[in-house]
Amino acid sequence: QVQLVESGGGLVQAGDSLRLSCALSGRAFNSAAMGWFRKAQGKEREFVAAVTWSGSATTYADSVKGRFTISRENAKNTLYLEMKSLKPEDTAVYYCAAAYRGTYFRLYLRESEYDYWGQGTQVTVSS
Repeated sequence: QVQLVESGGGLVQAGDSLRLSCALSGRAFNSAAMGWFRKAQGKEREFVAAVTWSGSATTYADSVKGRFTISRENAKNTLYLEMKSLKPEDTAVYYCAAAYRGTYFRLYLRESEYDYWGQGTQVTVSS
């Protein structure tokens, strides 16, 4: 049984930083391309960032580019999202996701490309 567990969310002020973690169990972490998505209240879930299985390539939504950094530590089966200069509009539930597509050098931006999802962690940024 594959499980993804996010942690690190919380309530912060605008301009603060936060690091989210996502631990995967039940399947080989280093075979998965990984991604972060978020869902704000009243909005659809949206793509935030993605990383290849090796960590050699990443991509970001324009709204977080230059402020967020996605990374992974395969030895620890863990995905990270470092968030800096947080804004109130970053307030959302953040989800990590894993894609086992067999193509090791691709980045995935669409929800439908991901096979497994975590339960999410709330990030609230006050102004």
